[in-house]
Amino acid sequence: MSMPPDATTKAQSERILTFKDAILEAIQEEMAKDEQIFLIGEDVGAAGGVFKQTEGLFEAFGADRVIDTPISESAIFGLTVGAAMAGSRPIVEIMFGDFLTLVMDQLVNQAAKVHYMSAGGFTVPLVLRTGIGVGGSLGPQHSQSLHSWLAHIPGLKVVMPSSAADAKGLFKAAVRDNNPVVFMEDRMTYNLKEHVPSGEHVVPLGSAAVKRRGVDVTIIAVSRSVHTALKAAEELQKRSISTEVIDIRTLVPLDVDTIVSSVAKTHCALVLDGGYQSFGITGEIAATIGELLFDYLDAPIKRLAAPDVPISFSRSLEPALVPSVDQVVAKVSEMYSETD
Repeated sequence: MSMPPDATTKAQSERILTFKDAILEAIQEEMAKDEQIFLIGEDVGAAGGVFKQTEGLFEAFGADRVIDTPISESAIFGLTVGAAMAGSRPIVEIMFGDFLTLVMDQLVNQAAKVHYMSAGGFTVPLVLRTGIGVGGSLGPQHSQSLHSWLAHIPGLKVVMPSSAADAKGLFKAAVRDNNPVVFMEDRMTYNLKEHVPSGEHVVPLGSAAVKRRGVDVTIIAVSRSVHTALKAAEELQKRSISTEVIDIRTLVPLDVDTIVSSVAKTHCALVLDGGYQSFGITGEIAATIGELLFDYLDAPIKRLAAPDVPISFSRSLEPALVPSVDQVVAKVSEMYSETD
């Protein structure tokens, strides 16, 4: 028996997906619409991905469009740059973000620059998706978050969603973009669940989201750190500190307007990131706020990110390398006390 139209609409609006499944749905929908899109990477085919993040795509689209490769990241990515220049729209998976070190020449010196060097004659419409983040005791070569490297390179767009709905909408936007887009997924968010719109749900690249409204302090957060910021905001509310939380969603383009609007209201800012602090995105955002809003600030801008050490295999040491709710609360409380 079919559901009445209003019940069907309600069921669609209330459906719950994990972060991982939301991206999978975005890939399925985009590949069904555009035959120029193909997926390529290690174990993305019949195995369904090492984290089951490509499950079902091989059966749906076949070996010509879901392509398993040998273990050679430089060859995989070099192939996709050429394919994109020739008219395809590849989605290339690099299993761990740490392995971006193996594709940096093709990514930085070719994909990012071809459009400029050809005076607009070529575009490179590809998406490089990769898993990042500390967790699972995977050690120093499988746990890094190197997004600040990529944000430094003109010609690349860098996307880092924190939620399932945003992940689907941003992935669709990335696939449709005519520039190379690096889509970085924190593996520890893969099983987080959220309401995800069905069908044509697209989130424009370069748009931040205000995840919580507040008036006393702004926390600008990246990827998984958004969830830390939201939990910290609940604790700060108990101390009568009203916290606004901004999820920047894309490092490049960076939505400076949303950041500026929030900090101009709260007059205090903390920048939070799971990547390394030195020479990282926290410094870039803090400097931008300082340049544009110096006269609005009631206290120095604070930063909180991962300590500058290799990530440990140890289950007891690993959590110390991720900014915690307690650390955020302490930083904000310290900053807020300086406004008195």
